[in-house]
Amino acid sequence: MTAVLPEAGLAPAAVPQRRRRRAFARLAVVPLLVFVAIAFGIPALAMLNGAVTVKDPATSATSYSAANLTDSVRGAYLTALLGSVKLSAVSAGLATVLGLPLAQAVVTSRSRALREAVLTASGVLANFGGVPLAFAFVATLGNAGVLTTHLGLKDKGWDLYSFWGLTLVYLYFLIPLMVLTITPALGGLRTQWREAAQNNGATAVQYWRHVALPVLLPSLLGGLVLLFGSAFAAYATAAAMVGSSVPLVTLQIADAISGNVLVGQENVALALSLDMVLIAGLVMAVYLPLQRRSARWLA
Repeated sequence: MTAVLPEAGLAPAAVPQRRRRRAFARLAVVPLLVFVAIAFGIPALAMLNGAVTVKDPATSATSYSAANLTDSVRGAYLTALLGSVKLSAVSAGLATVLGLPLAQAVVTSRSRALREAVLTASGVLANFGGVPLAFAFVATLGNAGVLTTHLGLKDKGWDLYSFWGLTLVYLYFLIPLMVLTITPALGGLRTQWREAAQNNGATAVQYWRHVALPVLLPSLLGGLVLLFGSAFAAYATAAAMVGSSVPLVTLQIADAISGNVLVGQENVALALSLDMVLIAGLVMAVYLPLQRRSARWLA
């Protein structure tokens, strides 16, 4: 008989083969690690170096200091950073609340064609942004837009080039992104759970309150964090539509680099970029554990 290793449950000949497969698997990851190091590591180090480098305007001498980092969290820069956080949080929260029932309707629909059409459209709309999206909303809901003129929205106080106008534009691609994010989790809800709740006299509201939502909570929070990160990093749409009328950190970075407000603020822009990276890192630190917990529940 073939001896079996108690600790591994494998025949002796299978152990080297398994080790070789693991070694090949590690080698297969090397190109990805090299690409990440070159494409992300080098720019990150350059950004960090520029963020802590201060240039003397008189002598052009450079030195390391935390002055740029300090300036990035003061005055107009701090206002822009908080504005981006507020816009991202509000738009992500609204997209989560609106996207959940839409995704549930897609999952429970008996029409396969409808499900495929909605998911395909969500995939397209979630990646539709920038100048084309800004132009579409300006032509539709701008000061001289079609709907603004026909419905008299301007007389009712509507302003697309404001915080809530920009929030509406962000919802255009955040809601489809939420549908794509939460649909797999909704599909993982087992029919037996609903049937068991109904057999015990639970209503639909009680089922969602005590069974479905607690199970979906990690996925919902993970989707919320993902939407927050997507809105926080958006630039082109806001730049093309509102300019500097809504304070956002991405627009402040662009102004600092181009010298629209003050000349020689490029390193402050790098400090602002570092602030964004830190916030994005916190977002990912929250998102990844939530995804793992959701996967354990719905596996």
